[in-house]
Amino acid sequence: MGEHGGVTPTTDANPGNNYVIPAATVEFDAVEHPQELELESELNLGEGEKHEEDGDNSEVSEEGDIDGEDAEYRFQFQGEMDPLSFAEEEDASGLLPYERFERIEQHYEVLAAKKRPALEACTSEVPAKKLRQEEMLGASFEEIMEIMNYGTRRKSRKSKKRGRRKGSKKKANPEVTRKLGDATLHYAHGRFEEAIGVLNEVIRLAPNVSDPYHTLALIYTAMNDEKRALNFYMIAAHLTPKDASLWKLLVTRSIEQGDKRQANYCLNKAIIADPEDIGLRFHRASLYIELGEYKKAADSYEQISRLRPDNIEVLSKATQLYNKCGQLERAVCMLEDNLRNRVNDVNLSVVDLLASVLMETNAYAKTLEHIEHAQQVYSAGQEIPLCLTIKAGVCHVHLGHLEKAEAHFNALKPENASTHPDLVIDVADSLVTVGQYESALKYYVMLEEDADKYNGYLHLKIARCYVSLTKRAQAIEYYYKAVKKLNDSVDARLTLSSLLLEEDRDDEAISVLSPPPESESALDTESDMSKLWWRSGKIKLKLSQIYKAKGSFEAYVDVLFPIIRETLFLETVQQKVKARKRLSRGVLSERVKVLDDHQTGNVFHGFRPVASSADLSKASRAKRLLQKKAAAREAKRAAALAAGIDWKSDDSDDESPQVFREPPLPDLLKEEGNHAMIIDLCKSLSLLRRYWDALEIINLSLKLEGNTLSVQRKEELRTLGAQIAYNISDPAHGWDCVRYIVSRHPYSVSAWNCYYKGILRNNRIAKHNKFLHSMRVKHKDSVPPILISAHQFTMISQHQAAAREYLEAHKLMPDNPLITFVPEALYNIARAYHHVGLVSLAATYYEKVLAIREKDYPIPVLPNENQDQVDDKQPGYCDLRREAAYNLHLIYKKSGALDLARQVLKDHVVL
Repeated sequence: MGEHGGVTPTTDANPGNNYVIPAATVEFDAVEHPQELELESELNLGEGEKHEEDGDNSEVSEEGDIDGEDAEYRFQFQGEMDPLSFAEEEDASGLLPYERFERIEQHYEVLAAKKRPALEACTSEVPAKKLRQEEMLGASFEEIMEIMNYGTRRKSRKSKKRGRRKGSKKKANPEVTRKLGDATLHYAHGRFEEAIGVLNEVIRLAPNVSDPYHTLALIYTAMNDEKRALNFYMIAAHLTPKDASLWKLLVTRSIEQGDKRQANYCLNKAIIADPEDIGLRFHRASLYIELGEYKKAADSYEQISRLRPDNIEVLSKATQLYNKCGQLERAVCMLEDNLRNRVNDVNLSVVDLLASVLMETNAYAKTLEHIEHAQQVYSAGQEIPLCLTIKAGVCHVHLGHLEKAEAHFNALKPENASTHPDLVIDVADSLVTVGQYESALKYYVMLEEDADKYNGYLHLKIARCYVSLTKRAQAIEYYYKAVKKLNDSVDARLTLSSLLLEEDRDDEAISVLSPPPESESALDTESDMSKLWWRSGKIKLKLSQIYKAKGSFEAYVDVLFPIIRETLFLETVQQKVKARKRLSRGVLSERVKVLDDHQTGNVFHGFRPVASSADLSKASRAKRLLQKKAAAREAKRAAALAAGIDWKSDDSDDESPQVFREPPLPDLLKEEGNHAMIIDLCKSLSLLRRYWDALEIINLSLKLEGNTLSVQRKEELRTLGAQIAYNISDPAHGWDCVRYIVSRHPYSVSAWNCYYKGILRNNRIAKHNKFLHSMRVKHKDSVPPILISAHQFTMISQHQAAAREYLEAHKLMPDNPLITFVPEALYNIARAYHHVGLVSLAATYYEKVLAIREKDYPIPVLPNENQDQVDDKQPGYCDLRREAAYNLHLIYKKSGALDLARQVLKDHVVL
């Protein structure tokens, strides 16, 4: 120990271990708040060694070798540090006391791992030489600093001492003993404050005696301060690490406070302190399961199985957990090791368990070997248990030995089938897997008298066999029986409906898929409703297909539209959540803990975390984000106070976990076959004049990012959306489709016709000027946008500008009948001149209109638009001669030519 304090890990030389780590002393400069911590750590790198306490009986030789038997960490306070701060003060980085102890252990584990290769090289070079302590892995000052990351420190010039420091075996201080007695009396009489004061003095005198911490824990427990009591128990336990009762108490307290990870930490310590307590190991395995650490739980049960090899339940539990982790090979090794240690005493239950695991991995030949070997060892000439006989038969089935399999299956008789129903079903299932449906039926039927026990699953298996044998009538009969009992009958109902459709029993198929009459009042909660078979997307999809095939389009739309809409909506919501996902303050704070650069007031100051560079980089970014959030909150607070508004800080910005419902049709847009279905649904909705519903489906489909809709399918959807946009009262929701169609087809009259119809319905023409202008700039030779601009100028009475636009269109397409020969174009030019006061020019164009007898021209329509609706016009809808005559008579009348005015009215207006 240096003059300024230090960390002194020590390691006893253990003849029974292959590798040992000698002592290394670390000394560093004093800091502003000097705190000293001595850790005497004896690291045992051998596997599976039992930890036993050597107490103070270790002997130190002159060479510094320490005789000890176990590996442990010893925690001690020294120097000017106030040990009470460890329990009284909140750790700045949010670490709990057990996490701080755990972090120290991690540092030594890293150091040991770093030095292990060097030790192996050293022992291989000089195998016969006794390694002195300084030759065996003495960690230098720089190496310890690298692990702990203290930064630049002044190395102590004091020579390092080997072995245990002299004077470490101190006798009890009489003053300490007296004060402990006084504190105990105060505690016994309920004078807690007095007792706490005396115990604080004891801790200052003897900081490494566990008794005052234990008594303080008792006092704070009596005062109902459970958190502080647990902290003092934690210190006391680490000062007396072999006191198993303290660790067990900490386990109980941690579980009561809901801290399972702390309970697990204390359980590990308790097992080291009391390795013979098998209940602690069971408790640890169960706790690992609760924490979701199934691999560790399986390992724990495997360790228990080595201590209790006859406990089949332990082996079974370990096997289940290894299976859950996807490590069946590990389970096989465990069970084979168990059998290998019983050469002449085979446990047939273990053989049965091993056979089950091997059969799950399709290792049927190996399974047979174990069963046959067990029969030889168990009792030659005697029959093995029925379960193993049936398993052997199942293996023969999968290996193609049907005759041998049948010989094994003969042990099952109809009269005793109900006694072994699981074995009967295993036999039948194995026969089904190899296509022996007739043979499988023979065994399934053995259990039919007790079919009610199987909740419809037995009938379902029988029905599937009949389907495979193409016996539809029998299959339908058993499917009807199955769906009445099954809790989840979706797949069974779908198969049954398909069979009924093959038999031309459409109405029955609809009935099988339709909700029961009492479905509305069956369940109230949303979670319960989602489990009902008639709410399944697969059921509704099948039902809609049947309605469509029958020509019932309204029923088809009523069934299909809700599930398509819900699916697209849920996927859109989840997409938005992912896009807007932000890390909560809690998550960011947890990441910042890795940096551990705020612990300035406790014994763990200076220890850097054991973390990868990626984790450290992530922690640094999290720290910057937290600082930005804090600055933003402070700015809001200052602004609110400046405005005289009460400021309420919202520090709980952690987003509550959002549980999203499973869409009725998951991955709807990822399947090519569903794309045509969506388009067909939109067309059907449009034909039924459900424009808003159709437009909603179109918009949701196009908004989803990453969907697999082809360009052609997207084009179809946008075309439908553009058509729908001018058929609804408010086409605002369809503008994206309309603009897209016009952008893709800038010279299409029908596309621009759709666009202009939408503008006229929207009555907010100025809103679209920017888009119209951009299209005119990109496509200067496109006439439709010029005409639309001219019409817009006319509507707002800017007639001179309108005339300019009409003439521009006429100049670009002088031979186009839509401009040159339609009276509407001439009429609009005439009206423009009329409004700006150029009456002579206006009269000329009005006369041109009167001179042309225009036939009715078909109005351009969009793709998929109903032509009958467009053709429903009165004759003469393209003839504007009456309007032109009336306006011309106004010009004549105003100029005083009353006779000409009357003549124009007589010739063209009066019928």
